[in-house]
Amino acid sequence: MTLPTTHVSFPAGAVTGESPVLAVHPLADGRYAVVTAATPFHPLDHTWPDQPADLGTLTVDGAELAVVDCLTGAVGPDGGAPLVGADIPVRRGDEEWSWLVLHVLAADPGDVVGRGARLAVDAERRAALSASHSGCHLLALALNAALAPRWRKDPGRADALGHPDFDSLAMATSVMDTEASTDTYRIGKSLKKKGFTVDATDDLPALAEALPAVTEAVNAQLAAWVAADAAVRIEVPGPELTARRQWHCELPEGGAQIFCGGTHLHHLGELAELRTELRLSEDGTELVAVTRPKRA
Repeated sequence: MTLPTTHVSFPAGAVTGESPVLAVHPLADGRYAVVTAATPFHPLDHTWPDQPADLGTLTVDGAELAVVDCLTGAVGPDGGAPLVGADIPVRRGDEEWSWLVLHVLAADPGDVVGRGARLAVDAERRAALSASHSGCHLLALALNAALAPRWRKDPGRADALGHPDFDSLAMATSVMDTEASTDTYRIGKSLKKKGFTVDATDDLPALAEALPAVTEAVNAQLAAWVAADAAVRIEVPGPELTARRQWHCELPEGGAQIFCGGTHLHHLGELAELRTELRLSEDGTELVAVTRPKRA
């Protein structure tokens, strides 16, 4: 039997839910994956693993089982055990495949298939990850604005607020945890050919010299957005795990949108502060932004 793609409720902020258990599969590392029809758990995305998996509990017939990891799995049209991570041979969302949230348990849960399960996410951890993820998107927009004067020509891609999209054009990695988001940008030949300059010009200092002023401008913008208590929502075209979701934030400058599969705040007033630290490598080829949210 081919399992249906899991329906998820985490985009709306859900941290609890109830659903029947559809399958249990042993994993290669000796752990076990429980599949339910629906879940509030956010799994690690195998293609862009920026937000860590939700943790929590799964309760069946009064027995509470610890969910120690949560992964994205995929089952082909011929059925079989779910494939995980690099073993998935097709693009995310391939319509011939079923896409599953795998609730990982340390031990075999026994005969639970067909029984009802109560799922509960660690809500405090989720809130911290959501704050870091929303902070990551706000950093991207603020950094794009602060670096806009450094473009000698239009790179052909703008963000939702109309600034050259340094964040997406230079992004190498983006990782978040319960304390911060860390974004690493590569400033190489490709970016420079698109028009970005790190060198001094007649009207700009070199990026290394300008970094304190850029950091100050970014943090001032982040503080203004937090003070505005802008509303945040996730636009969801469907309940499936693979639905292409979009983050929306109603900033004073206008509505901002970024495609995103993670979890987020509901409004920026949930933060007391949001600040970033920018670091440029000695050779000027790598910029790292560590953005720390402080929840209210």
